[in-house]
Amino acid sequence: MKLDLAPAEIGKLTSARRALDFVKPDMKLGLGTGSTAAWLVKLLAYEMRVNGLKFDACATSSATTQLAESLGIKINNIDELGQLDLAIDGADEFDQNFNLIKGGGAALLQEKIVETAADQLVIITDASKQVKHLGAFALPIEIVKFGSETTQRLVEHVLAGQDVSGRFVTRRGGKSPVETDEGHYILDLQLDHIGNPRALSSALLNIAGVVETGLFLGMTNSIIMGDSNWRALVKSNDSLNWVETFYDISIFSDFLKGNKNEV
Repeated sequence: MKLDLAPAEIGKLTSARRALDFVKPDMKLGLGTGSTAAWLVKLLAYEMRVNGLKFDACATSSATTQLAESLGIKINNIDELGQLDLAIDGADEFDQNFNLIKGGGAALLQEKIVETAADQLVIITDASKQVKHLGAFALPIEIVKFGSETTQRLVEHVLAGQDVSGRFVTRRGGKSPVETDEGHYILDLQLDHIGNPRALSSALLNIAGVVETGLFLGMTNSIIMGDSNWRALVKSNDSLNWVETFYDISIFSDFLKGNKNEV
């Protein structure tokens, strides 16, 4: 049965397939959140059912937990697993230094907790997420509810002294704000261009009401880009070149057709 997918989805699925090559038996895995990570969860479920792959997993969001458990993957509490061997997740943007903006799915705090607890972080994405400078995608930050308007004002004040092109801050969801799994709010920072991600991250985290930012800096070991031709390019942070692999996904088609749940 042939998969009928849009080009962007083919790229996501291909990058997830390449990420399977990083997974070894009996690993402790951190499973990311979002549409690309959802493909990975489905492929892991296939490998578990068909090929007997054994692994322990924790998730970066309730949405990923629900998807994984619906496919028969047991999700553990991260505290039960301890140090993870590998975390695999998507990204909203990445630059040539492997710095990321993540959190478009409002799971950035749990993502960062899981991914800093992993020996390796592999990012699965497509070429549209590669940028020269971070900032085109709105930077999400997670803030506590108490004094949220005050925190937003302080964020705007901090941005005035940062090397960014835009300084527009909105609360995601407006009058009906988006709440994270931890009961926090998300602010979206429209910055256009971030000249110094580390300085920005430090300045934002110095605000008491800011819990975490969507800047994932110096954490990524490898990035995988999939495209609509079933080609995956992978590059590690110690390599100069992208390595190309083509995949035949047909063996997964029937399984994926029957499991359309999405994160």
